Amino acid sequence: MDSSSSQSPKAASPIPATAPAPLLSAEAAAAAGILPASHWADQPLPEEHADDDDTASTIRSVLSSTASLSSTIFQYRTHHGRTYHGDIGNAEGWEPNDMRHIESMDIAHHCFTVCTGGKLFLSPLDTKKVKKVVDIGTGTGLWAIDFADEFPHAEVIGTDITPIQPSWVPPNVQFELEDCNQEWTWAENTFDFIHIRMLIGVVEDWHALFREAYRTCKPGGYTESFVTTAHFESDDGSVKTGSALDQWGNIWAEGGKALGRTFDPYTEELQRKGMEAAGFVDIDFKDMVIPVGVWHPDKDAAERGLWWKMTLEMDLEGYLNYICHNLLGWKPEETKAFCAHVKKEWNDPNIHGYARARIAWGRKPE
Repeated sequence: MDSSSSQSPKAASPIPATAPAPLLSAEAAAAAGILPASHWADQPLPEEHADDDDTASTIRSVLSSTASLSSTIFQYRTHHGRTYHGDIGNAEGWEPNDMRHIESMDIAHHCFTVCTGGKLFLSPLDTKKVKKVVDIGTGTGLWAIDFADEFPHAEVIGTDITPIQPSWVPPNVQFELEDCNQEWTWAENTFDFIHIRMLIGVVEDWHALFREAYRTCKPGGYTESFVTTAHFESDDGSVKTGSALDQWGNIWAEGGKALGRTFDPYTEELQRKGMEAAGFVDIDFKDMVIPVGVWHPDKDAAERGLWWKMTLEMDLEGYLNYICHNLLGWKPEETKAFCAHVKKEWNDPNIHGYARARIAWGRKPE
């Protein structure tokens, strides 16, 4: 069904952001290998062609017509003109929740579906027994909506800390405000399937997350987790030390340390470790590379790369704004300069950068 988003939530009176000291001092940033903002501002910037409007127009042309978002429930925090969710419990999000970022998240849903071969899950579910499902960190809710369409007799719940989901949804879908870092509100043995996708930089304790998943999963049910790395690498050395793509990884690595929420559960193998510690069995994985762009000779990898690049380019500054400002104290124009160099590098056909992705799933014993 048609399920894209169309309207941005509008806060009646946004909560003004303060300007605290950066989480990382200039000395600590240098020790971590992060170049100063002046490094990017001093280099000639690549020419911008029609700014970002052409990109947005191209992307919108492949999106379906849109459905209205839920009305505003909370006031929103602002950082450099971008809105972020109001606090729920201990939750604090690094991704914006305004229209531009909502569109990026919608594209990301398609990107991740391409990564799984057009499937909504890889777990070996007994589809006849799937009656109740939860999507943790549902974002714009498209996965929950698509799953509900595919399984019309299942009850599907999508949870998030910010209400940016569509209001026009299948009758078997509902959205709830829930912080996945707190104790989940459902009883033991509630769900046949628990879906957890791209909670990088969100989860405070991955072992605790999978303990809650295990507790609320029915015996015989499955939990599935999808993550990517937060750094770019290359097999031919084309992602060079000190380049913008190399610095991207350094910024996210230090951001995760400062916030206490890692951006790289893949490298730390937190899916496997957390599932094993919680008690899941028959744990399995599917690993893949996600190129940036279409340089990869493999057709499927190139398609993943196309949609990954479109996802990030839709709101590159939105992805970096919060972390660069809070971690490094960068001004908006400094973050914009860095973004321009990132775009220049991943549009260079001679740079073969990629991220890695892992889908992991495990079964709760009967």
